[in-house]
Amino acid sequence: MNIDLRDIETMLKQLAVSDLKKLNTTIRHEIHIKKQTKRTDLHNLILKAPTWSDDRYNEYLVAREHVNKSRLA
Repeated sequence: MNIDLRDIETMLKQLAVSDLKKLNTTIRHEIHIKKQTKRTDLHNLILKAPTWSDDRYNEYLVAREHVNKSRLA
């Protein structure tokens, strides 16, 4: 949907106070749901993410040390 913000503002100005309150409640609820969904998605991603073995982690630390040293040169 491609609606300009000014068009939305114009429509909102035409609404009755009771309708604005209903819209406000609906928007707050939708924001809450989207935040929860994002948290759940991130939580699931973290839980399902592959883990490193000790050997792989040590390889990473060595590589990271080389990168850090090369930045100082």
